[in-house]
Amino acid sequence: MQDATKDDLRQLLRDIRAEAAARDPDAGEKLADVFPKKLFDRYGPIVAGYCSVNDEICPFELMQRLAYFGAALCLPRVNEDDTLSFHFWEPGEPLVDGRFGLKEPPASAPIAEPTLVLVPLLGFDGQGTRIGYGKGHYDRALTKLRENGRIFACGLGYKAQMMEDLPFEAHDQPLDWAVTEQGSVPLFMMRAMAS
Repeated sequence: MQDATKDDLRQLLRDIRAEAAARDPDAGEKLADVFPKKLFDRYGPIVAGYCSVNDEICPFELMQRLAYFGAALCLPRVNEDDTLSFHFWEPGEPLVDGRFGLKEPPASAPIAEPTLVLVPLLGFDGQGTRIGYGKGHYDRALTKLRENGRIFACGLGYKAQMMEDLPFEAHDQPLDWAVTEQGSVPLFMMRAMAS
């Protein structure tokens, strides 16, 4: 995968994700069934989810279960200055249309500082590298959250989205963990340990 340009790689990963989503429309529920509660027990209590778009695995069943366990939930907003902020949200509360076709809490929703961040992705590898859409929203948001304290970034995706090796750049923020519809994926933080 290292030889492909990132644009070519993103298109390939979009196709892989679309095929996985078409094969398993219940993947979000399966993911919720296999998500290790110990992650919430250790890294809660404020969990950032996301509203899925473009064949992303849906985290809402998982978020509802974590809310049952006592999680305070929040969702991201893409701000005018192209930063990502997280705002408290509860299932059933209204969402507004945001940039890039996203649904997000209104700007008036209180700001949250999540401790466990559920991260959407196009692809990931066993070293914790995540490929997103290329805008850098999550990389910048995770950088800021990590500067302010301890957080845990957990990628959510289909098992088919796990690649052997993805390109990694200095500004990329690694995942701490990943969960798919088939269970947890061990991530070996070789890059983090080497730095």
